Amino acid sequence: MKRLNKYISDTGFCSRREADKLIEQKRVKVNGIAPELGTKIGDADKVEVDGKLIKAVPDNKSDRVYLAYHKPVGITCTTERKVKGNIVDAVNYPQRIFPIGRLDKPSEGLILLTNDGDIVNKILRAENAHEKQYRVNVNKAISPSFLEKMSRGVPILNTVTLPCEVKQIGKQSFDIVLTQGLNRQIRRMCEYLGYEVTRLVRRRIMHIKLDKLNAGQYRKLSDDELNVLNRQVQASVKTATYANKG
Repeated sequence: MKRLNKYISDTGFCSRREADKLIEQKRVKVNGIAPELGTKIGDADKVEVDGKLIKAVPDNKSDRVYLAYHKPVGITCTTERKVKGNIVDAVNYPQRIFPIGRLDKPSEGLILLTNDGDIVNKILRAENAHEKQYRVNVNKAISPSFLEKMSRGVPILNTVTLPCEVKQIGKQSFDIVLTQGLNRQIRRMCEYLGYEVTRLVRRRIMHIKLDKLNAGQYRKLSDDELNVLNRQVQASVKTATYANKG
């Protein structure tokens, strides 16, 4: 037996969180009946979303897709097709895929997309264990005080950001490595210190790099990248689970 939300996410239809929303909205039926949240299903059960049959994923995940995409400015990280400029239409991949996490509409750079709901859940559950590197341009010259305060932590959103690595690249640009994912975090940090972000590019997620992908281009992850990703996700989920028990 498997929980219905996990069954749906494992098929690549959407994330587990989005599957719960579909169930709450009564858009999911099991054997013709709208189920409750937390429902468990077996191999013989028939699952439909919006009237369309959802097929179980092969045990070896041979049909899974893993993409690195250079999201352009103006694209919104949503699977809602009614939203103009949504990431699904922008990528225009022949199979149904969805983004892992988010990248602000005015920002650009690396985002991962997949139809493997299981890996999405593992990455998002342990998000604060994963490094993300950004190249940031601001509207005026960077001071040593700015770099020191950014790296030490800045009070935003009723908390103080975790210490992070910050390195000046040019007169008005710097690289920053975060292990947090607060809403518009870098922009808010800069605003607090009197700077305005003029360009923000995510260049790396964990070991996966943007490299030479131009805005709007995507590539499949290599076998090596996938192997490392699975190892890191497994380790960080265990760490996060243990930490949450404290």
